[in-house]
Order: sequence, then C-alpha cells, then structure tokens
Amino acid sequence: MPAVFLGVGSNIERERYIVAGLDALAGLFGELALSPVYDSQAIGFQGQPFLNMVVGIDTVLSPGALSRRLRHIEVEHGRPAKATRFSPRQLDIDILTYGQLTGTVEGVELPRPEILENAFVLRPLADLAGGQRHPLAGKSYAELWQAYDRESQSLVRVDFHWRGRPISQA
Repeated sequence: MPAVFLGVGSNIERERYIVAGLDALAGLFGELALSPVYDSQAIGFQGQPFLNMVVGIDTVLSPGALSRRLRHIEVEHGRPAKATRFSPRQLDIDILTYGQLTGTVEGVELPRPEILENAFVLRPLADLAGGQRHPLAGKSYAELWQAYDRESQSLVRVDFHWRGRPISQA
C-alpha cells in the first residue's frame, strides 16, 4: 500500500474536533501514525487560530474514493457542505500525499501544494515522515523543513492527548 498522509485541522472547538476526526479516521483505517499537534494562525482569512497535525494511514481506497470519504467525515462533524476554502471550520481533512502519485488524480491534486507553502503542513509532515521524499521537489520533508522560512508563519507545538495517551508535548 502507498504511504498516505492527511492534514487534519480545526479552528472551531479545536480539541473536540481534532479528537473526533482522529476517532473517525481510526474507525475507518485502524492504526494511525500521528505527528505532534501545532497551534497556528489562520492563513488566507481572518479567523481563530488552528490546531493542525498530520496523520499517516494505510488504505486501499483510491484517491477519489478517499477524498469523498474524508469529505463525508468533515460534513458529519459540522462542516457546511458548501464551505469556502478560506473559512473557519470544525474539521478539515486533506490528502497531502498518496504514495508517489503526482498531478490531478481522480480530482485530487497530488501532492497537495500547501506542503511547500505552509509551516502547519510541512512541519508536522517532517516530524512524522522526515526521511520520505516529496514526489516533485525530490527532497526529504526534513530537508524541506530545514530550508523553510520559519519567520513567515507562527507555529507552536502544543500538548495534546488522544485516547488517554499523549500524542504531542509542547
């Protein structure tokens, strides 16, 4: 199975919806690989700060089927079906990478461009899969994070627990 990484975020009742998202993902995919959780500013709109993390899953779903399943989870947890991209959200789950696939595959842009643009995506991905290479940039996520302009976006690691165990410590 290909390595699949998902970005998970929330800026409305943040802890509640991150936990709900992780529970839903574990219910569908079993064991999850989890990055630390980070507090970050809203990007692209004025809004409350987000909690963000990256989750690694194993799946046999195609990119399109996975995207539809993730959208269903978001809507089940309060995200309006017609929500705009730059808006507050209870739960946001995006496919970041799907193995080494590139381009638009079944309506999903791979790898997700935000990996190279936003600290709240790149840092947790580097934490979780630092040795893996970005399919287009050819550099590891750890190398990309080392070269990232860290002054451009505020990012703070936070304490976070899921299912009675710490998954992130400040």
